[in-house]
Amino acid sequence: MDEALYGPGGFYVRPGGPGPAGHFRTSVHASPLYARAVAALLRRVDAALGHPERLDFVDMAAGRGELPAGVLAALEPQLAARVRPYAVERAPRPAGLDPRVTWLAEPPAGTTGLLFANEWLDNVPLDVVEGGRYVLVAPDGTEAPGDPVAGADLEWLERWWPEGERAEVGRSRDEAWAAAAGTLERGLAVAVDYAHTREARPPYGTLTGFREGREVRPVPDGGCDITAHVALDACAGPGALLLTQREALAELGVSGARPPLSLAGTDPAGYVRALAAAGEAAELTARGGLGDFGWLLEARGIGHVLGGGGDVPGE
Repeated sequence: MDEALYGPGGFYVRPGGPGPAGHFRTSVHASPLYARAVAALLRRVDAALGHPERLDFVDMAAGRGELPAGVLAALEPQLAARVRPYAVERAPRPAGLDPRVTWLAEPPAGTTGLLFANEWLDNVPLDVVEGGRYVLVAPDGTEAPGDPVAGADLEWLERWWPEGERAEVGRSRDEAWAAAAGTLERGLAVAVDYAHTREARPPYGTLTGFREGREVRPVPDGGCDITAHVALDACAGPGALLLTQREALAELGVSGARPPLSLAGTDPAGYVRALAAAGEAAELTARGGLGDFGWLLEARGIGHVLGGGGDVPGE
């Protein structure tokens, strides 16, 4: 998985092309409302921090830098002038990106502000196990049983994924998230992803592929995205919160409610704009779709600025 996604010629590091947006649709690509919601969250973090002279915004797995650009555009000039945006991505910096955005392969250390990871952890490579053995995969996708699972991986499975025919060992995601969130000195770290909790692990796993907008067989040849849902409850540190995207975006002002029909008579153009925005909001918050994504929130040195959820299940 690591070689197919990030090795030479890997899916995420090959130069040129449309980038991830050409193969699958994330919340960032679905609507500018998402960047505005993240900007609203950044304002809350800024207030909780006491409006520091420098406010960092770190976007993990930045793709082509769409989210930092959208967040900067959504902020008022006075706040945007204090924001230091970072796009963390292993692919080369895209042409035409806002020069204010610093492009890095790893998150910067010692930041103060908001670290936001939208659909990053689902692409952190992991091992798959079936029948108590690792699953070995050839470049053409052919699978074969490997060695028995043991050690730290077995301990993780016994704690976090004790049932099911096939499982995905999320220990690598736990470690990746802890390392990324650990770069934040003060502020809020947020991971948003396809997720499941210990009480409802999928019995046959979730590993799959995407190419040009279609779900495909996860062949590790570099020609498709390879992704698996995230055990966000296992990733969570002490005091973390776990919300649905629907809950989080509602607190940040994203609503799929249709505008009043009376607006069509007084402001037809405004009604059309409001109707379009309501449709985009509905997609971002839809049950059975993007609205069911998990939001893992870890505050450092501040209180939680989103309070619509509860403690992480299973803790």
